[in-house]
Amino acid sequence: MMSAAQSETIMESKLEALQCHFNWDLDPSRSKLLCLRDKLEDIGTEEGYSWLGHIYNLQGFIHYQLGLTDDACRFFSRAAEAFRQMRNTVSDEGPWLVVNHGNLAWLHYHKGDKAESDAHLSKVDALMKEYPSPSQDELHPEICAEKAWTLMKFRADKMLLAADYFQRAIRMQPDMVEWHTSHVIGLENALRHIDKKLEADIFEKMKIAKEHDPKNLYLTALYLEACARKGKKIESDARELARRVLRKPISSYSGIKPLLRLYRIHVSMDEAIDLAEEVLERHPDERYLKRCAAICYKKRIFLHRDNPLEHGMIDRAISLHREVITLYPLSSLTRKISLANIYAQDNRQDEADQIYEELLESDLDAEGAQMLYNYYAKYVHFMRKESYKSIEYHMRAAAIPQQSSWRKDSIRTLERIRGRNRNRMCGEIDECLSNLQN
Repeated sequence: MMSAAQSETIMESKLEALQCHFNWDLDPSRSKLLCLRDKLEDIGTEEGYSWLGHIYNLQGFIHYQLGLTDDACRFFSRAAEAFRQMRNTVSDEGPWLVVNHGNLAWLHYHKGDKAESDAHLSKVDALMKEYPSPSQDELHPEICAEKAWTLMKFRADKMLLAADYFQRAIRMQPDMVEWHTSHVIGLENALRHIDKKLEADIFEKMKIAKEHDPKNLYLTALYLEACARKGKKIESDARELARRVLRKPISSYSGIKPLLRLYRIHVSMDEAIDLAEEVLERHPDERYLKRCAAICYKKRIFLHRDNPLEHGMIDRAISLHREVITLYPLSSLTRKISLANIYAQDNRQDEADQIYEELLESDLDAEGAQMLYNYYAKYVHFMRKESYKSIEYHMRAAAIPQQSSWRKDSIRTLERIRGRNRNRMCGEIDECLSNLQN
């Protein structure tokens, strides 16, 4: 007869072999989890949304990681129901439930309910046997697609891996339009953050995906951006797209964010602000729209400093940022930093200092601290003219051993200062940079 220890070991090995969020090396920081939770809530849950099951699965994992086990169970149950409704099949079962049952197996194991965990493990085994992958060497395409979509929501350096999983899913099941669309969106994000060399290849894929998914206005906005980068005139198309977006239910996937970015960069910053205000007027209670409008005002203030600013514009920017911070209370580090910098731009130094002082005294994880130190270093350099303090905070950002864009930026800044060799802190900078290589 098998001992309790042997039974436990076998169960753990089965759990570790599952394809689910608990085994995908997501390992997000607390600040990342809180931001992701808010982003997923902003996607919306309008009827017929093709990624709803995946959204709830990821929400369940996030809530578990935040220590909210009951909420995690509730979201995993919602995911199962959403998959059943969205797939609209005769059977309630299907390969799209493999990840969900894997998540539930882990959740109940962590809760100490081994019998329930074992029941979900058995469900995974049954589904895998009933719905084998079309390719012996690959995961089932439904699993590939969910893993790809999940990876897309995490750091930019996972975008290319996500795109690869989408490609595998599409090769095996080419008729899933939403997979093609999300594959292209993932590649476009990779282009924006990682690899500019992808641009020519992505443009053709984007064009094809747009033809197959003409109702996806988020994709249409990205396509117009790509056209504008190629030098094409897109103003009239952008305005037509704005009319279409305004008729849709509001969510972060409705296309409003890339549309406003398109307007800011390739049409007119002032028209972007007018459009943001028009959308807000139609939907005054949508927090996501307030966040988008706040970004427009911030960009207007910081990217167009040569153009004179009406004081009312700065007041509006401050008002929006304050409101957005209230609406996103647990994921507002970036917006608090932006608000401090807007205050500084408006010569309200005391209010800017107060925000930064409060943030510097707050309890932040590694990535949040890197972001804050990097921004604060720039703030004290440009606004307070305190170059030595700026260097000190760039060194603090660099010293935190976690890869991030803010750490890389601080390291590059320190290397430039050391290269000029005209600062009395060059010795300290050299020691800091040397320690990073050890």
